Amino acid sequence: MNEEEMKRELERLKTENENLKKRNSRAVSLKVSEKGGLSVYGLGRFPVTLYKEQWAKLLDMAEDIRAFMKENDSLLKTKE
Repeated sequence: MNEEEMKRELERLKTENENLKKRNSRAVSLKVSEKGGLSVYGLGRFPVTLYKEQWAKLLDMAEDIRAFMKENDSLLKTKE
């Protein structure tokens, strides 16, 4: 492999690496944990894992959570 081919390959790998970083940082995925809980990956450093009745209870509260967030918007921070 000559120098020009190595430069092209390096550039291709850099581009591929950047694309993978972009895709993985925004991807949210679901998985059943070993203990039977539902884990949501991609929201932060660690997955959020709850059992199905906990998820159902949380989802039933969606409107309350949105209202609370709206009322406390000035106190809440966003992740940058």
